Amino acid sequence: MTMEYKRSDRVGDQLHREIAELVFRRLKDPRVENITISGVRVSDDLRNARVFFCLMGARDADQTARKNALSALHKAGGFIRQELGRRLSLRYIPKLDFEYDTSFEYGDKMERLLKELHKDE
Repeated sequence: MTMEYKRSDRVGDQLHREIAELVFRRLKDPRVENITISGVRVSDDLRNARVFFCLMGARDADQTARKNALSALHKAGGFIRQELGRRLSLRYIPKLDFEYDTSFEYGDKMERLLKELHKDE
């Protein structure tokens, strides 16, 4: 049984690599220092992309850090799209929508709960 790999998934993987590299190497805003791009989900028509990010180094990242990171990414969105247009050969560069990824915090919380359970045994 073969799993079909949609074009939107391939474009999402490519966008993920490029955006992560741009955020890490090209953005000079101090609010993006601890940001990690955790994933990109692209719509089937390749017009919209939801870019997920998390904050590394901060346990249970506080709301202020999240808001600052989100506003920095929104501010840099035009620059990121422009650079993506230069780097990628796509007919349309998707509109980028940035969203905080809570899955890492959830995983960390589950890990702590499991450690507490094993500690009690």
